[in-house]
Amino acid sequence: MEILEIIKNRRSIRKFKEDPIAKDIIDKLVEALIWAPSAGNLQSRKFYFVFNEQLKKELSKAALFQTFISKAPLVIIGCTNERISTRYGKRGRELYTICDVAASIQNLMLLAHSEGLGTCWVGAFSEKNVSKILELPKHLRPIAIVPVGYPAHIPNPPKRCSKEDAIKFII
Repeated sequence: MEILEIIKNRRSIRKFKEDPIAKDIIDKLVEALIWAPSAGNLQSRKFYFVFNEQLKKELSKAALFQTFISKAPLVIIGCTNERISTRYGKRGRELYTICDVAASIQNLMLLAHSEGLGTCWVGAFSEKNVSKILELPKHLRPIAIVPVGYPAHIPNPPKRCSKEDAIKFII
């Protein structure tokens, strides 16, 4: 697939088949995460790949009872790493680390779609509860939960704003 086709056809998937994800595809997902750009190449991010059924259920409860999370064969939690971000001070901690994780998650979602997998970016969750469930050290902050699996249902594309509303050309 061409990249623009992948971008346009990716959807947020909330219904997954039970099929496991092959190890070679898991390896590609890892590569997609670590090859994303990062501020100052500090790579201030850490990812948790959760396959454990009980932990997935707990994560779904921490995500305001979004039960579809626990139905995915894999749940990835993207965390900022505030220890690495000290080079850029407050802006590094509060913005760059988040951008680093966001760029990685976008890579992951596009690669997943190209491999026939579905994903959904989940931002509504209790950081405190997710940190407790995963026993995260204090310097890691969870900012995204991404369930990953083969889609059982692919929704229609959502409406997009007009190009005129989204872009301003300055010449």
